[in-house]
Amino acid sequence: MYVPPHFKETDLAVLHEAIRNSGLVTLVSLSADGLIASHVPMLLDADAGPYGTLVGHLAKPNPQGRGAAPGVDALAIFQGPDFYVSPSWYATKREHGKVVPTWNYVAIHAYGPLEFFDDADQLLDVVTRLTNRHEGPRTSPWAVTDAPPDFIRAHLKGIVGFRLPIARLEGKWKMSQNRPVADRTGVAEGLRADGQGELAGLVPEK
Repeated sequence: MYVPPHFKETDLAVLHEAIRNSGLVTLVSLSADGLIASHVPMLLDADAGPYGTLVGHLAKPNPQGRGAAPGVDALAIFQGPDFYVSPSWYATKREHGKVVPTWNYVAIHAYGPLEFFDDADQLLDVVTRLTNRHEGPRTSPWAVTDAPPDFIRAHLKGIVGFRLPIARLEGKWKMSQNRPVADRTGVAEGLRADGQGELAGLVPEK
C-alpha cells in the first residue's frame, strides 16, 4: 500500500482498535490458479505474536479454503471510515482556485501466512466468539447455544477455519493532514454541514 509519511499510522494500539471496529474484511491469497479474495468477518487475537493473529472461517466449497500457496503471504484488508472531499471546502479554493477533489479514508493491510484448520472444537470457538462479538450489543442477543447442538455440529462440517499470524502491518490514515490548517478546518466544517459530524471529528483541525 502506498503510504506517504504524513498519512502513516504505526501505533499498534490504534491499528488494533481499528481492526476490532471493522466489519467485513477482504482476505486475499495466492492459489495455484492465481489470486483469490473472500469477504469475511475476522477476530483479532492481539497477544498472539508481535502484531497479533487474525482468525476467521470460510465455507468449505470456497476455493480459498483449500489452501494457500506454500510460503506466500496472504493479505487482509481492513477499511475504516471514508468520505469524499469537495474542493469547494478548501480555503485555498477562494485564494487561487488550484484545488481538486480527493477521498479521505482509513485502511489497514495485514500480511502473513494463512494456516487452515478443521478441528470441530476450534471451529466452534471461532463461530462462538464471532457471534458474541456482533450479537453482544443487541438488546436480545442470539447465542450459538440457542440452536440445537446437532444443528450447529452439522454446520461446522461445512466450514474451514483459518489463522493469519500478522508478520507485517500497515496503516494509512488519510485525513487531509497534507493540507493547510484552513483547508482542514474547511473540510471539517463541510462535513458537519452535510450532517457528517462524526467523520468531521477525524480531520485534524490544528
